[in-house]
Amino acid sequence: MTSIYKRKVCVVITARPSYSRIKTALEGIKNHPDLELQLVVAASALLDRYGSAVNYIERDGFKIDAKVFNVLEGENLTAAAKTTGIGILELSTVFDNLKPDIVVTVADRFETMATAISAAYMNIPLAHIQGGEVTGNIDEKVRHSITKLADLHFVASEGAMERVIKLGEDPVSVFNTGCPSIDLASRVLATPEMDFDPYKKYGGVGGFPDLSNGYIVVMQHPVTNEYKESRVHIEETLLAVRDADRPVLWFWPNVDAGADGTSSGIRAFRERNKDLKIHFFKNMEPDDFLRLLCNSSCLIGNSSVGIRECAFLGVPVVNVGTRQNRRDRGNNVIDVDYKADAISTAVRHWLHSPRPAASDVYGGGDAGGKIAELLSKAPLKFHKTITY
Repeated sequence: MTSIYKRKVCVVITARPSYSRIKTALEGIKNHPDLELQLVVAASALLDRYGSAVNYIERDGFKIDAKVFNVLEGENLTAAAKTTGIGILELSTVFDNLKPDIVVTVADRFETMATAISAAYMNIPLAHIQGGEVTGNIDEKVRHSITKLADLHFVASEGAMERVIKLGEDPVSVFNTGCPSIDLASRVLATPEMDFDPYKKYGGVGGFPDLSNGYIVVMQHPVTNEYKESRVHIEETLLAVRDADRPVLWFWPNVDAGADGTSSGIRAFRERNKDLKIHFFKNMEPDDFLRLLCNSSCLIGNSSVGIRECAFLGVPVVNVGTRQNRRDRGNNVIDVDYKADAISTAVRHWLHSPRPAASDVYGGGDAGGKIAELLSKAPLKFHKTITY
């Protein structure tokens, strides 16, 4: 029997990758008879130069209830702090207008802190997806801070669940649902064939190399506590792939501090090397991106997609640097430093080795439905008793 009153669940998406991290949960909430979805899109998720997610969200049939433009220009630490402050101001107004019963925040980017603070100070129960993970950079501070502000925890792995409980959270409020992005990967794995032309569908710039004999995907972001070295870091990866024997599909970095260095490094390298077998994209629909990964020879960079979705898909990964330090992972990852020779050696290993076995370390593909069901039934509270 369904209830007369539907719980209003307000999900805030603040960055391009967050949409794939929450899409199947959005579907579950939208289709649940006891829930009403309120969707807020904010920060870099609205900006075209970082691959605006809005068109994909609306195309997938989701109604956006509010948009929050709060990114301050600069792509440095000061801009990140001020962007968070503006987010608190704007999201507080949005929550006051929408009056949600519970707010859902995703992952660990600095913009998610604004969501957590606004909800907590307005006595709105807060659910956090992907808490309890470790990386060793500023994202970890944000992630654990949101854990302490949150009332419900939907974690993606057993290790994450243990850490959230060790942080003093009540075990009855911590649920290992797996990661919703694995739900998308599971769908793609059922029909992995490339059914689109990435050049025609998504444009981009650079060369148009033939992909029929394999290709490499690159997605490398700046690291916030190493942002001054972001240009040097990206140049090492560019050197490594310049002479690779496979064409490269490269995705633009996110808005973190240091993005200027990463972007300028790419542009300068492109000017000096006119005949590169590299094509650059801003963004793709989540399903298309995962299908592209599934058919690739390997992924290079430091995106969590290499740790999460690629583990489930069995895609080889060369993980560069410290951004994913200590995160739970499958056997599909080789970790290397910011050195072109080390990156090249790891790529050659994967190109001449069998594909790694798939791993379900981040779930088996049913997270979205689990999260929606828990949101419909879990007791709503905005206070907590620390258990340690």
